[in-house]
Amino acid sequence: MPDRRCHISLASPDETAALATRIGARLRPGDVLLLAGGIGAGKTHFARSLIRSLQDAPEDVPSPTFTLVQSYDTRAGELWHSDLYRLSHADEVIELGLEEAFETSICLVEWPDRLGELAPANALWLRFGQGTSEEARDLTLEWSDARWDALIGEVRDAAA
Repeated sequence: MPDRRCHISLASPDETAALATRIGARLRPGDVLLLAGGIGAGKTHFARSLIRSLQDAPEDVPSPTFTLVQSYDTRAGELWHSDLYRLSHADEVIELGLEEAFETSICLVEWPDRLGELAPANALWLRFGQGTSEEARDLTLEWSDARWDALIGEVRDAAA
């Protein structure tokens, strides 16, 4: 059974952006990344970097804190970036159309704890935490779907 948890130390926002670019290059519709961590942990920076890496012409990538969902046409397919911080119940996720997007689009979900049982079992979890310095982050990747094994192996090797 493959290792289903990987810890990576990111020394700077540039390292976080580089990781986002590496992961983004391997995404396809139906892939879901669940970005967990406290306020200021680096979730939005990671998402913004990933989205920009998939755009032909870089455009503004605002945080979806107030709109809840932003969608983008990318080289890899339609991408949804959602921030569920303001949701109070998992039923609101259904109203946003996220369940369908999980199957047809690349989805980046901040504050995935709000999904409850609606969190896709095949998602890749990225848990961001404070690192050893103000700009550093500790990242734990967790997954159960074998689809992520090769990608995590590449990410682990690049971070070593």
